[in-house]
Amino acid sequence: MASSTTTPSQPDRPVRPNLAFRQLRGRHSPAEFAALVRRAAREIGERVSCDARYIGRVEAGEIRCPNYAYERVFLHMFPGRTLADLGFAPRSSVRGRGARPSEDTPLALVRGETQGAVEPYDPPDGFHPPDTYHPQDTYETHDNYEESDVLRRLFMTGGGATVAAATLGPLGSTIDAVAADRPVRRAGSSHAAALEEAVRRIRLLDDRHGADGLYRRAAAPLRAAYALLDAGATRQTTAERLHSGAGELAISVGWLAHDSGRFDDARSHYAEALATARMTGDPGLEAHAFCNTAFLARDAGRPREAVRAAQAAQRVGRPLGSARLMSLLALREAGGWAGLADRTGCEQALVRAQALFERGHSDADPEWMSFYGEAELEGLEAQCWSTLGDWRRASRHARRAAELQDPHFTRNIALYTAELADDLARGGRPDEAAMAGLRVLDLLGQVQSSRIQGMLAGTARVLLPHRRASGVQEFLDRHASTPRVV
Repeated sequence: MASSTTTPSQPDRPVRPNLAFRQLRGRHSPAEFAALVRRAAREIGERVSCDARYIGRVEAGEIRCPNYAYERVFLHMFPGRTLADLGFAPRSSVRGRGARPSEDTPLALVRGETQGAVEPYDPPDGFHPPDTYHPQDTYETHDNYEESDVLRRLFMTGGGATVAAATLGPLGSTIDAVAADRPVRRAGSSHAAALEEAVRRIRLLDDRHGADGLYRRAAAPLRAAYALLDAGATRQTTAERLHSGAGELAISVGWLAHDSGRFDDARSHYAEALATARMTGDPGLEAHAFCNTAFLARDAGRPREAVRAAQAAQRVGRPLGSARLMSLLALREAGGWAGLADRTGCEQALVRAQALFERGHSDADPEWMSFYGEAELEGLEAQCWSTLGDWRRASRHARRAAELQDPHFTRNIALYTAELADDLARGGRPDEAAMAGLRVLDLLGQVQSSRIQGMLAGTARVLLPHRRASGVQEFLDRHASTPRVV
């Protein structure tokens, strides 16, 4: 949770290039050096999503101090050196951030894709994540705090997806107060309602346009939500709505980070939502946080963690009485088993998910599950079979998912069709794969998703040896000329 102590504002500083870090990179390209960073992380059991863009931001001085995961990796790479030797600023000088907290620090958010840094699947007693995070920090985030002119808006135009600025009512005034470092007034029911509406708008816009154009814009209402929690509420019922809304907003912003490939940030937001749920005794929010944590763990290559998180979600979610929720959580577990190459465990979870899904909707179904219908069920099963290397089954389910998807879920139609293209390509059907890939490219004017672009890039690599097959060369040419999400 955000600290109740207001972080003092700092005067603007000119960005100074990190020449020491650039010198350490030597003759390696940024991409080559990023690969060395990732390899060093694996050597010490860390997971960091380092790429050439991250290295560029460090060298440009945009990242003045790395998070704890990156710190451990850099010090492992350059023994005997300190962060100062690497050209970084002291941690305490970055937006007033202090040193590593003691074990008495209140529940806080864990930043960094650090395997083993926290075990959120154990009982909440004694749950003490080691790193604290303040949502207003500029410390190692993807937010550009010089964009103060957009803090009144939830979203702006992004690439090919034009998103109208949202009117946030009382939440908008809180965003302005946070941006100007002014005190935030105690929250009333109108603030809680505006926060809940912000969550709905993020989900709607993600369904239509994908995550990449939205993630940075969603940071402003999330900071405002934490500021409202710190300011307090006029009534207990309002406080409960604020905690629930802030938790759901953290998950939504975490999903935008997740879907756009920012796994470190996603893990942080999901952990914050989980801490909020446990402190307030909100089983619905806790199940949701565990559900997304399982999905992230699967995508980040930690299948065993995915299984454990999904099973924890099922333990918490079972008393809520929603068969559809339990069906989705069983699918999350199936994805973990597939990643472990446990076909039996995966099939058992898939059967359970199907049986629970067939029980239908109920009043107990959470609002956030509006995306979960037959198309999503088919799409997630396709991903399991793809992970297990059963391309025939995977392509059958992916095709059915794309056919069943509601037309307004543009992002999911593109996702399922990209899954289909990849499964067909790997299954030895290049001509059909190229046709599916072309359909995805047609949708990229409306959708911004690093996940989908990454899938298409993989499909293109598989299809390279099959240029003479019908439609393949056209797909490869169009894919090569498609602008990448930055």
